Amino acid sequence: MTVDPAALAWADHDAVLFDLDGVVTPTAEVHMRAWAEMFNAFLADDTVTGGGDRSPYTDDDYFAHVDGKPRFDGVRDFLRARGIDLPEGGPEDSADVQTVHGLGNRKNDAFNAVLERDGVTAYPGSVLLLDHLRDLGLPLAVVSSSANAPSVLEAAGLADRFETVVSGAVAAELGLPGKPAPDTFVHAATVLGTTPERAVVLEDAVSGVRAGASGGFALVIGVDRGAGAAVLTDAGAHLVVADLAELVPGEDR
Repeated sequence: MTVDPAALAWADHDAVLFDLDGVVTPTAEVHMRAWAEMFNAFLADDTVTGGGDRSPYTDDDYFAHVDGKPRFDGVRDFLRARGIDLPEGGPEDSADVQTVHGLGNRKNDAFNAVLERDGVTAYPGSVLLLDHLRDLGLPLAVVSSSANAPSVLEAAGLADRFETVVSGAVAAELGLPGKPAPDTFVHAATVLGTTPERAVVLEDAVSGVRAGASGGFALVIGVDRGAGAAVLTDAGAHLVVADLAELVPGEDR
């Protein structure tokens, strides 16, 4: 299905589900830096056992193994890709413990430090679309793998724009598998009183686009913040834009 952004009929849908990092706010860049700092310090640590490929972590690793996934899944998938074997540990592991959960908590500490220091400002084009959808009266949700989604929305001044936020913490509490499984998006649609066949998903991550496509959502819009338009299309996006302003009638493109 090919969709013209200028002709998109929002009123034909019942709800719009947004990923957060990289779609509404540029916090994907903060996540990328936090992942890179954490993994490269880990890979360069000669005291760490577990074998595997210890060459430096790159942006390609982020898009291939980490982007859009729950934090601990991202750690597991990256380590698996490098052939590195670490104990699983548990959520209570401190950030200095060399386990899957320890590394995930180390990354989370780095992210929160940057967010507290620098704050976050939403993409202007994303705010334009949020304004347009509010005027149409469409219910909105955030569906994010990040447990930090509520604090990011508060920092960006957007917490009141969404009827529900399905964060990584909510998914864990409900036992919902993370992206690329569609369950968190399906749950958000249900909370908003609709079904996937009547809802729109907006995602910048390959794993999130795959989640929307596999969940049978009416429209999956890829937002190309670095993954690549062709990659997002191949993952199942019906339409790819570089900025959400492209989806607002009358905005310059």
